[in-house]
Amino acid sequence: MPNPVPVTPDAPAPIRTPLLTQRWLDLTFIHWAVEPDVVAGLLPRGTVPDTHDGVTYVGLVAFRMHRVGWLRLPGVPYLGTFPETNVRLYSVDARGRRGVVFRSMDASRLIPVVMGRVGFRLPYLWSRMTVRSAGDTVTYTSARRWPGPRGASSRITVRTGERIEEPTELEHFLTARWGMHNAFFGGPEPLAYLPNHHPRWPLHRAELITCEEDLVTAAGLPAPSDVPVSVLYSPGVPVRLGRPARPAGIPTP
Repeated sequence: MPNPVPVTPDAPAPIRTPLLTQRWLDLTFIHWAVEPDVVAGLLPRGTVPDTHDGVTYVGLVAFRMHRVGWLRLPGVPYLGTFPETNVRLYSVDARGRRGVVFRSMDASRLIPVVMGRVGFRLPYLWSRMTVRSAGDTVTYTSARRWPGPRGASSRITVRTGERIEEPTELEHFLTARWGMHNAFFGGPEPLAYLPNHHPRWPLHRAELITCEEDLVTAAGLPAPSDVPVSVLYSPGVPVRLGRPARPAGIPTP
C-alpha cells in the first residue's frame, strides 16, 4: 500500500463547488487507543486502519450540526440544525488518502437521518438529543429511537480549558481528517472518498467530567477499558463537503 499522505492541519485543497455546506459547533473529541487488528474487520473493503506510532483510535465525537445546505444554497435553519454524536474509526486507502469511517451517527432530526441513510448510505440513527452549556461546561445527551439498538445512549460532560496554541502530532492526526471513506455506491467497487474543507481547528484542552455511554459497543466495538488518551474541545468551524470520488482503490497486504 502506498504511504499515507502527510497529516496536515490545513485542508490539502479547496472545494470550490460544494455538495453540502454546514457548520460544526461545540465539538468534543474523545479518543481511545486500540490495536489496528481490533478494528480492521470493521472498515470497508478498500481501506485499512490508519495508525499513529503503531496504534489506531476509536473516536466518540459529540457536536451541534448547524444549517446544513445543498450546493451554494443557504443553510436550512430547522431541519439542517441538530445535535449529533458519532462513533468513528481512522482509515487510509490505496492512494494514501487518510479519512474517517463512521460506525454510527446519532442525530435528532428524522428527515436528515433518513436522507443520510438512503441518499449517502451512512449509518445515521434517530435519537433524542440535547446539547447544553453552563459556564465552561458542555453536556451532550442522546437516547436512540430508531432503528436501534433502542436504548443505546450517552451522557457526556466536559469542562473546556485553555486554547491549544500548537497541537501535537497526535492531536492533528485525530482532528485534521480531510475526508470520509464510505460505500456510497453499489457495484463490485463501492468504496468512495468524500472530501471536506474547513479552516484549521481552534482546539482547547478539555476535562472529561462524565462519560456514560454504550454507543461504542452498540457500534460493534469493544467497550473502552481505560480512560481516554485524548479529550479536546472546539467551538467549531464552517465546513464544505465535496462530491464522492470513486474508486478509492484497494490496499494490498
